[in-house]
Amino acid sequence: MWQQEYLPIADSLAWSALAAALPIFVLLLLIGVLRRPAWIAALSGLAAAAVVSIGVYGMPGSLAVSSTIYGAAFGLFPIGWIVYWAIVLYRITLETGNFEIIKDSIGGLTHDRRLQAMLIAFAFGAFIEGGAGFGTPVAVAAAMLTGLGFSPFFAAGICLLANTAPVAFGSIGIPVITLAGITGLDEALLSTWVGRICAPISVFIPGYLVWVMGGFRALNGVLPAAIVCGVAFASMQLFISSTFGPELVDIIAALTAIIALVVLFKVWQPSDEFHLEGDSEVVTTVKKHGLGPTLLAWSPYLFLVFFVLLWGSGWGARVLNTVSVAIEWPGLHNAVERVQPVVESPAPYAAVYNLNWLSAAGTACAFATMAAALLLRMPVLTYIKLLGAVVQQLFFSLLTIASVLGLAFLMNYSGATVTLGLAFAATGALFPYFSAMLGWLGVFLTGSDTSANALFGNLQVVTARELGLDPAIMASANSAGGVMGKMISLQSLAVAVAATGMARSQEGQLFRFTFRHSIFLASVIGGLTAIYAYL
Repeated sequence: MWQQEYLPIADSLAWSALAAALPIFVLLLLIGVLRRPAWIAALSGLAAAAVVSIGVYGMPGSLAVSSTIYGAAFGLFPIGWIVYWAIVLYRITLETGNFEIIKDSIGGLTHDRRLQAMLIAFAFGAFIEGGAGFGTPVAVAAAMLTGLGFSPFFAAGICLLANTAPVAFGSIGIPVITLAGITGLDEALLSTWVGRICAPISVFIPGYLVWVMGGFRALNGVLPAAIVCGVAFASMQLFISSTFGPELVDIIAALTAIIALVVLFKVWQPSDEFHLEGDSEVVTTVKKHGLGPTLLAWSPYLFLVFFVLLWGSGWGARVLNTVSVAIEWPGLHNAVERVQPVVESPAPYAAVYNLNWLSAAGTACAFATMAAALLLRMPVLTYIKLLGAVVQQLFFSLLTIASVLGLAFLMNYSGATVTLGLAFAATGALFPYFSAMLGWLGVFLTGSDTSANALFGNLQVVTARELGLDPAIMASANSAGGVMGKMISLQSLAVAVAATGMARSQEGQLFRFTFRHSIFLASVIGGLTAIYAYL
């Protein structure tokens, strides 16, 4: 069994952290500065991670290869699996002509782009996040906004920014449940603290979206809607997380925000006009289609909600998981030993690939596409051809996702990620701030708040106890801060680009657009955590 070493260079944390950060520097340089496509940046970062893991950390080549393939497999399933079927679902509505009816139904509520962004990117996206997570809300909401006439760039950017508030409780509360399992802390307590940290941020995210779209003048025109949406979502997020636990936080909070917005739209509309840069011409006339055709047009997304909730329900998950297969990854499972401070005593690092092919959220989305194709009378041959067309559309996005997850898993099993975590933990009194930034780093690397909690949860608890801080607050900060890394993870960028049909040459531009907002919002989370920790 190969034992991890977290300070491989002269027993120095500073030099070891610099080496461990090399793959991240490569990623940032290529996509953010040199403006290379995300798949090239991901493959280059993976190559750098291999050099660091084998050359600096002394990881055996066989373990490096096995951990990379393990990560790539996780990237393709379940993450790539979800993205694929979400795009298929959108394309069905497009190919059958029903997306025009969906556009008219939303236009009947409002044709204002700012309000559409709040309703779809924030509220509806949060609802999908609560049921499925793992990229599904960005894929679905970004595709919908593009179909409504948003420029692909702004549709992608807005949905990435909106997919922050709900992530900590995504996919039926899995991030918090995982955090409790990893740390041994009380799940209800963690849920409460994650809610307390996230809710103040959730209040102003709808308004922040509009400010990003058009500045303070644009926000001033829809301020009542931004307040209603933010307060409705955040208040329920805080209440449900502290009263009932993490499972239904996003679903109930999002439904509350949607209902509040729809009611508001019936009695109020903005008096000013707003045009988004690169936007298609705003449609001023809206056709009335009647209740039947409108429900039929929305049926793909109604099916998605139905199957996601069915798959996520307690009894549904238990039944569907009976056919799941737990694969102990060949050549990697328990072949790496973790040591202090990540664990209290040396212990093997498990590598079990859960092939939950039936209970996965992507499979729920697949069933939604089949039901929608049947109801909308799409010919079988047309449906099959569509499946092949989406594979071609997503090829480079799936390559990016697989490469980045391969990089993340390689850094995890080599110990490089822990080195970076220890560097954050060495900040002493500033640790409450950097605790959130550690979660941010974890999600940037893995693309998943759940994975970041599994990766750094114990380290947060150990460090908190050494510094005399509340372990529950620090562990919760990992999850809350992590949500702000979601918008810049290459997996999320790949999903957004694929969903909107953006040119791959724009990926670097999208990364630079979201990066500054990611840093700012993560810093706000860090500051709020410090207030809770010390005051």
